Amino acid sequence: MKKLIILDRDGVINFDSSDYIKSEAEWHPIPGSLEAIALLNQHGFKVVIASNQSGIARGLFDLITLQQIHQKMQTAILEAGGKIDKIYFCPHAPEDHCLCRKPKPGLYHQIEKAYDLDFKTSPTPSIGDSLRDLEAAEAAGCRPMLVLTGNGKKTAERLASARASDTGLKNSHQIPIYTNLYSVVIDLIGNT
Repeated sequence: MKKLIILDRDGVINFDSSDYIKSEAEWHPIPGSLEAIALLNQHGFKVVIASNQSGIARGLFDLITLQQIHQKMQTAILEAGGKIDKIYFCPHAPEDHCLCRKPKPGLYHQIEKAYDLDFKTSPTPSIGDSLRDLEAAEAAGCRPMLVLTGNGKKTAERLASARASDTGLKNSHQIPIYTNLYSVVIDLIGNT
């Protein structure tokens, strides 16, 4: 069985910004996240990223800048002893109505095909901080997990409220919630 884990980027690996991460200078890792990725690798997990990057469609940065941001991230992860296997991203704006922008599961279907997996029979863990991360993961058949970093606290409050039924999640009450990526990883590797 292939061990794969899917991570959102902003708010899970690095600090998020309502103004978007528009340059490599604005990319800063959340404490413990790089070490968490290294631990996953050490326990045989391939780590991939599924991330909405609508700043491209909005004209806030271009593909070259996004590559520079990802290079900075990859270098920092390598220095911590880890590796991201592949980065999948959606460059579209919400009004583009594409199939790859989360909460749609298009990025997850690309990952499923690339790694020759069936998420419905082998639910791959998917870690995010927003409702759209959880919805996309569930729609693809993955096992959604929430971290309280980034937008995670607001998302947890929404899941706990009476409005949880309005989220589009079938099993919102069963989604595990963790302090941060490192705490998820400690739990995952303890159960493998």
